[in-house]
Amino acid sequence: MVNPHATTTSPRVTDVLVHALADEVDLTVVRTEHRGHAAQIAERAAAEGAQIVCVLGGDGTVNEVVNGMLGDQPAPAGPLLAIIPGGSANVAARALGLPADPVEATGEILQALREQRTRTIGLGRVTITPWEEEAWAPRWFLANAGLGIDAEIIAAMEGDRARGHEATPTRYLTTTIRQFLWRTERREPALTVALPDGDVDGVFLAIVQNTSPWTFFGSLPIAPCPDASFDTGLDLFAVRRMGIGTAMRLARRMVAGSRAGSTARSLTVAHDVPRISVRTSRPIAVQVDGEGLGDAGRADFSAVPAALTVVA
Repeated sequence: MVNPHATTTSPRVTDVLVHALADEVDLTVVRTEHRGHAAQIAERAAAEGAQIVCVLGGDGTVNEVVNGMLGDQPAPAGPLLAIIPGGSANVAARALGLPADPVEATGEILQALREQRTRTIGLGRVTITPWEEEAWAPRWFLANAGLGIDAEIIAAMEGDRARGHEATPTRYLTTTIRQFLWRTERREPALTVALPDGDVDGVFLAIVQNTSPWTFFGSLPIAPCPDASFDTGLDLFAVRRMGIGTAMRLARRMVAGSRAGSTARSLTVAHDVPRISVRTSRPIAVQVDGEGLGDAGRADFSAVPAALTVVA
């Protein structure tokens, strides 16, 4: 399955990868045509008994494929998933240890297939309730989800891409600075996070990770919760202060991959928890695996172990 609009691939590279795969497996190539199409294709492939679903695209396309393959239930014995990174961050693929370069990643996948090397991983599951609307159907996620400024940045970047701008690390940085300084609400927190051992009030930003890192700035991993793993429950990074000084400290922490715990006033972190709920007092932007989904009033997360088997 190929997303022809993937950020870091081209028709020539796609042809090379397709020919490399076709030399060793019985391959059917389908190109996505619109948002949601990858999920439809993956659902059909699973229903028709495909042994492997291979996707060339970014994290949003991979998310669609996983949701199409699994539907409502985990499927560790179902079709294998193979990811060839083609987006700007490719968090899921790189967290699985695959190279960021799509050609090198294809070589790694072919070697894994020859050696019958697979891995069964846990996934996150989230039910999002839009502001003053009924809840959407639950959705799987591989890497992370978030409510607050990270989702606002993704929405701004999606707008830039719709206007023809490339999603480069520099553009992400300038968009982040602009969003933080002039657009996001930094005075009145809107989120309350419910954990198994109690609630956390007064939260501006909630990041829920199913693996680490959270994202990449070029080749640099950004890791709010560096211990998050496909083999554990969910991790939480909840920001309770949004001053410039706090933001600088948290940015350094994420770049350094610090494993320090919660702080007295500005931060709450949690590791390996089975469920997390986030309630909002006003509409708050939400993202899942790097895809902006609009404004939410509530999001309920759960960890689902051994949900999917991947080639890695």
